[in-house]
Amino acid sequence: MNYEIKNEYIKAKIKSFGAELNSLQKIDKDLEYIWQGDAKYWARHSPILFPIVGRLSDDSYFYKNQKYKMSQHGIARDKEFEVVNKKDDFIEFRLCADEKSLEVYPFDFELYLSYKLEKNSLIVAYKVKNKSDGKMLFSIGAHPAFNWSLEEDLKKEDYFLEFDVSNSKRYFLNELGLVYDSMDLEFEEKKLFLNEELFKDDALVFNDLNIKQVIFKSLKSDKFIKVNFENFPYLGIWSKPSSAPFLCIEPWFGVADDKNSNQNLEDKKGIITLQKDEVFSCFYSIEV
Repeated sequence: MNYEIKNEYIKAKIKSFGAELNSLQKIDKDLEYIWQGDAKYWARHSPILFPIVGRLSDDSYFYKNQKYKMSQHGIARDKEFEVVNKKDDFIEFRLCADEKSLEVYPFDFELYLSYKLEKNSLIVAYKVKNKSDGKMLFSIGAHPAFNWSLEEDLKKEDYFLEFDVSNSKRYFLNELGLVYDSMDLEFEEKKLFLNEELFKDDALVFNDLNIKQVIFKSLKSDKFIKVNFENFPYLGIWSKPSSAPFLCIEPWFGVADDKNSNQNLEDKKGIITLQKDEVFSCFYSIEV
């Protein structure tokens, strides 16, 4: 089911399947900021990444000497969520562990996603509760995709990302989606100019708590998308190098396995540990 929230400035639509944002527009304006999921390129809009971010080595991991299989980005994006709270400008969804999830992820959890409108911003909040008897291990991340062109007469190369830092540590992914190298990347005047060639080797992945904001815009237009995210240790920037007309700006608590990973979940880079009944929460916002 698709739900709409709105205020006097903007409106958003969110599907109960995956609790996935699939539309963000200004009131009485036709411009759509969220990628509409054309299957020719990529059929999703803004999936949640849980309980892993990125790909596991051999799409599997070990916990307490037992092997589990899990595909890229985890299981939550393909689950039906229930609505637990709904107002004109706010909606909250919940996903609980079940028999099927326990087969691939042996932890009892409650996962909450909420969307709240404040003026021209959409605030997306995550909350994870550990309902297991012991500790719980997980990663979580966002994957919002935006329409690359905000003006009909602009080319993809007219756009750039503006960061709030001058340089950052970048991880490189191999053909299996695993981290194999890193380097320091300098941003020219805090800008990263965009083109399809950037994504020929998969996503750009940054490990930098100092990055708290990314603005997607063009020198030829006053339209912009600003993504704010404090305390997220990783950031992914992704599109497909196949004329795909979308761009993803992805704040993460977690990252793909290293190519030499021992596949032990407790040793996984970026993994978060919750003790019994403990709660983890975070949020990011999209301003248009």
